[in-house]
Amino acid sequence: MRIRSASTRLLYMAATLCSAALTAGCASNHAPAAHDGPPLSAAPAEATPQLKNVMAAHFKVGAAIEPDSIENPADTALLAAQFSSLTAENKMKPGTIGVAEGQYNFGPADQIIAVAQAHGIAVRGHTLAWHYHAGDWTEAPAWFFAGDPQDPHYHDLVAARLRRYVTDVVTHFRGKVYAWDVVNEVISDDPHQVYREDSPWYRALGRDYIAIAFRAARAADLDVKLYINEYSTDDSVKRAKLLSVVRELRAAGVPIDGVGHQMHISVNWPPIANLKQAFDDVAAMGLENQVTELDMSLYNDSGACWSDPHACLPDLGNPVPNDVMRAQALRYRAVFDLFDHEPSIKAVTFWGYSDKHTWLTSTPAPRNNLPLLFDANLRPKAAFWAIVDPAYQP
Repeated sequence: MRIRSASTRLLYMAATLCSAALTAGCASNHAPAAHDGPPLSAAPAEATPQLKNVMAAHFKVGAAIEPDSIENPADTALLAAQFSSLTAENKMKPGTIGVAEGQYNFGPADQIIAVAQAHGIAVRGHTLAWHYHAGDWTEAPAWFFAGDPQDPHYHDLVAARLRRYVTDVVTHFRGKVYAWDVVNEVISDDPHQVYREDSPWYRALGRDYIAIAFRAARAADLDVKLYINEYSTDDSVKRAKLLSVVRELRAAGVPIDGVGHQMHISVNWPPIANLKQAFDDVAAMGLENQVTELDMSLYNDSGACWSDPHACLPDLGNPVPNDVMRAQALRYRAVFDLFDHEPSIKAVTFWGYSDKHTWLTSTPAPRNNLPLLFDANLRPKAAFWAIVDPAYQP
């Protein structure tokens, strides 16, 4: 919903900005009202640097895209200039590719691959197994699970389907992608569970599906990097569960190269120290890190927002207050400073590339949200300049 009064808007800004020092948040719900602040500083009078070159000594810089992202020449030019890696946001997932057993729709993904190759951009594969289902949208197509779960052969039947799917898909893209998110979001948010037990994969195969997918992927491509991808890895409890799963898999000889950290963060959460600990814990296991779905919401919503839109913070309106965008720029600078000092990070991928292409304008609630480095007109924002130019003060 839209903020209906200036006083409400200012109170919201106070709640958003009180942790500009990147702490956990306000100690009081009655913080003094914040003001909009001065306009953001103008962009430096220089040619726009290429982010991929600025970060080339550290890691690849990526963007998640859809095929329509590369239909506009201006968008393609931005992607080619700024990014060294691309991820198919949805078109390499089972819901698109897995039409039926042994039948595949590679067309949309191949389109993205072709553009990437034409511009010398690397590609990440995302993802081979995911539980997601909402309405007509499913990333775990029903044909994988056809049959009678009481049949003593059911486990082997579903396992064979998964193994064939992973083998065929990874083989199709062999030599065209440098990394795969083999499984996505396998860890439960329930404190009493380790695995996401409501996943159709878990219901059919138990935890075995994770090892099956990794082993099939490695057999199909000996060189591609294989990742387990998860959100909220900054949360110590969830991360402990994730790393316990990784340890068990590696002890069983399952080939895992690294952990993907989605990193859907906000302008003031989580603390930088939490992010650093997540990377360090993975690196201590001898594994690589990748940031796979980075964006920075302007809203620090409670967890209830994701199940009840009425629990989400109100819309900041348009234009967004200057101090909110300034806080975002400084936060991006701090986050990238952390990335720069973590040698185990091999790639940082944004979940989108400009504010005109972001899931956060509709999820978890419809409202104005500007989470990326380029605005809806493809112009670099203060957040971009804060990353590439240490002297820039937004």
